[in-house]
Amino acid sequence: GFTVTAQQDAKFTVESGTQVASNLLQAHKKIDAIWNHDDDQGIGVMAAIKEAGRDEFFMVGGAGSANAMRDIQADSGVLKATVTYPATMAGSAIKIARLIAQGKGMSDLLEQEVPQSITLSSETVSKDNVDKYLPFGFES
Repeated sequence: GFTVTAQQDAKFTVESGTQVASNLLQAHKKIDAIWNHDDDQGIGVMAAIKEAGRDEFFMVGGAGSANAMRDIQADSGVLKATVTYPATMAGSAIKIARLIAQGKGMSDLLEQEVPQSITLSSETVSKDNVDKYLPFGFES
């Protein structure tokens, strides 16, 4: 039920997160929700939100950092959830790249070749399950 009224690349850094969020907060007097694509840049986004004194919206992040999870656990700000990046994705990517380089398929699948796209599991972390995922979060 939401309409995207603005989107801007924040380049995955704290500094650019602060700048982009500041600009969006100044440009839009009413916001219902913010999707922040990366918890590392989210540090800057949260700083901009605090500086602007805004709290009429909720925010969802991405990556599953421990600091984002602690904010979610405290439930004292706009950050209400984050979506994890699977801890196994780098290892799986390397194994798949090796299979492709060797011209092999994936023995557990019926396909003869490695699929063009594989979707890995991501978990949505909220105050209801943050305790389960916090031990696996990384420090931003």
